[in-house]
Amino acid sequence: MTLAAAGSFHATQSLFAAEDYGGKKIPIGLQLYTIGGDMRRMGNEAALATVAKAGYKGVEFAGTLGLDAKALRKLLDDNGLKACGAHVRLEALQGAEFEKTVEFHKAIGNTRLIAPSLGGKYTSSKKALEDVADAFGEIADKLKPFGMRTGFHCHPGEFRQIDGETIWDIFFSRAKKEVIMQCDLGHMGTAGVDPVKYLTKYPGRASTVHVKPSAKKARGGLVGGPDDDLNWPEVFKACETVGGTEWYVVEYDGGSMEKAEKTIEILRQWGKC
Repeated sequence: MTLAAAGSFHATQSLFAAEDYGGKKIPIGLQLYTIGGDMRRMGNEAALATVAKAGYKGVEFAGTLGLDAKALRKLLDDNGLKACGAHVRLEALQGAEFEKTVEFHKAIGNTRLIAPSLGGKYTSSKKALEDVADAFGEIADKLKPFGMRTGFHCHPGEFRQIDGETIWDIFFSRAKKEVIMQCDLGHMGTAGVDPVKYLTKYPGRASTVHVKPSAKKARGGLVGGPDDDLNWPEVFKACETVGGTEWYVVEYDGGSMEKAEKTIEILRQWGKC
C-alpha cells in the first residue's frame, strides 16, 4: 500500500510504520543551522546535549560554532554525536585553503564536505556548470586518500533550466559519481520536482539527504504536516534502495529546537528511528 499524500500521514502512522518498503534503519542527524538561534541562547554545550537527548545520532555543521577542532570534537564526543557532514564553501576546498580544511575536518571526524550553494558565475551557463562539476571531480580525487568526499546541496533554483536542462541535471550528469548529490527534499518539493526521480536517475549518490517539508503550498510547516506534499514513504524507499543514503539530516529554514524535537518524534512514529 502506498500513502497518497503527506496530509494523511498522521491518521495512518501505525500502518506506515508497519509497511515494508525496504526500511533499513538509517541514522538521523540534525543540520545545526536549524537551531542557530537556540544555540546562541542556550550555549553550545546545552544545545548539543538537548539534540542528543532528543534522539539525534549526529550533526551536520554550517560553521564551526566558534570553536577549534579539538574543542568541537570534545563537544561531539561528550554527547555521543557524530559529525555526519558539514557545509563548506567551494573556495575552502581549493588552493591554499584545502590542506587546512582537510586537517580541521579530519580532527572532528567528518568525512563529507558539501558545498551549500554555488555563486552565479558557476551557474550562469551550461559551460560554467560543466567546468565547476569537473572542479568538484578534481576535489573528490584529492579528498579520497583522506577518506573524505565532497558534494553539492540543492535549493529550488537548481531546478531552473538552462538550454532545456536543469542546473541539477547539467551538474550531476557531468560530475564524477563520487561527488555526493545532497538532495534537500523540501527544496525539491518547493521547486515542484519529484525527489524520487532524481534519486533513481543518479543511483548511489545521495549519501546524505535533507529531511525538510515542502514549502510549495505554504512556508513554515512541519515534515508530514498538512502543507507538506512530499510522498515520504516513496522518498524513503528510494533513499534506502537506490539512493545509497547513509544519513537522513533534518533541516529547517527559520527552524528551532522545538521543530527539531517534533520532527524526530514524527520520524520515530513513522518507524524511522
